[in-house]
Amino acid sequence: MTQPYGEGRAWRPMAVAFDVNETLFSLDAVRRKLDGMGFPALSLELWFARTLRDGIALAAAGASDRFASIAVDALLGVMAAAGREPDRSLAEQAVAAMEEMEPHPDVAQCFEALRDGGVRISTLTNGSGVMTERLLERAGLRHLVERCMSVQDAGLWKPSAAPYLYAADQLGVEPGRLALVAVHAWDVCGAKAAGLVTGWAARLEGGFAERFGRPDVSGADLVEVARGLLALPEPHT
Repeated sequence: MTQPYGEGRAWRPMAVAFDVNETLFSLDAVRRKLDGMGFPALSLELWFARTLRDGIALAAAGASDRFASIAVDALLGVMAAAGREPDRSLAEQAVAAMEEMEPHPDVAQCFEALRDGGVRISTLTNGSGVMTERLLERAGLRHLVERCMSVQDAGLWKPSAAPYLYAADQLGVEPGRLALVAVHAWDVCGAKAAGLVTGWAARLEGGFAERFGRPDVSGADLVEVARGLLALPEPHT
């Protein structure tokens, strides 16, 4: 009989779903676009925080919208806060720079470690699954990724439970054998609440806020997280 999941015990995952923005791909392409448009320092951080805030607020209210639409509106708000006349065309150009994002240096080695360990790789983003596929293709990593999933298909943004359970269903694994890996503590918190195994890399936030509990695996970068996930025990039979 298989030992049940949960109750603080994490098992070696059969599959991993990676967050995309900031976890796999750097937002520096958008930063360069904003800098070129004369935005003040920290505009990228303010814009992305507002985008996440608004998408998560919609999810809390049981509603949703496309990432690009929310992101453009958030940047219009950043323009107004900076004393600029909001310009939708410029905002759309800046958000479109996400198509030019490059992977972080630890991504390829992380993917290869998981592949060599027999763990399936997928992505789960609040953004576009199609854009994720294009980014992975350009980075030469698409062949390592089984599926590129988006919250658009689940109906609600992360960190609501629906996207994580949708990913498990699409991959044909129980939630307790699917890991969510991210550099965002809020994403890890949502995945843990949905019953997933969780992995958190510290390279963005530095420390994991205690209010979010504790990830099953943590590391300085994605490679350390991958190694930690592979070292988790198999369920007892």
